[in-house]
Amino acid sequence: MSSESRLYTFSQETKDKLRKFRLSTSRAKDPQAVIYLIDKNNMEIKQADEEVYKSIAELSDELPDNSPRYVLLSYPLTLDSGRQSVPYVMINYLPPTCSNEMRMLYAGAKELLRNQSEVGRIIEIDSAEDLEEIEEKLKGED
Repeated sequence: MSSESRLYTFSQETKDKLRKFRLSTSRAKDPQAVIYLIDKNNMEIKQADEEVYKSIAELSDELPDNSPRYVLLSYPLTLDSGRQSVPYVMINYLPPTCSNEMRMLYAGAKELLRNQSEVGRIIEIDSAEDLEEIEEKLKGED
C-alpha cells in the first residue's frame, strides 16, 4: 500500500460517484465536469458539490481563485481526422496564489485520484482562463 493511499481517503459514496460519472460520460454529446477537493480536516478526497457542469464557462466560474481543485472532465470533440472522441481527463487546477501547504496537499493526492477515477491523462492548469483552450489541449494528445 502506498503512503498516499494511507494519508488520503475516499468514502464508498465517492468511489461510487467516480465510477458512475466515468460510465455515464463515455457517450455524452456535451462536455461534463465535476469538481473534487481535499477536505483538510480528515484528508478525504470528495466531490466539491453535487453539480455536473455542462459548460466550460460555468466550470471556469466555479473554480476558486486561491485554492487548488481537481476537475474530472469528459469532453466530446471531433478530431482533425473527422473521428469522434470523448476524452476523459483530470484537470489539476493549481492557481499561483494558493499556499505551499495546499500545493503539497494536492500534489500528493494527484496520482491517487488519477488511479481511482481511471482518467486517461492529467492536464495541468494554473488559471480558470486556461479552460478556454482545453479543446486544443485535448486534440494535441493524438
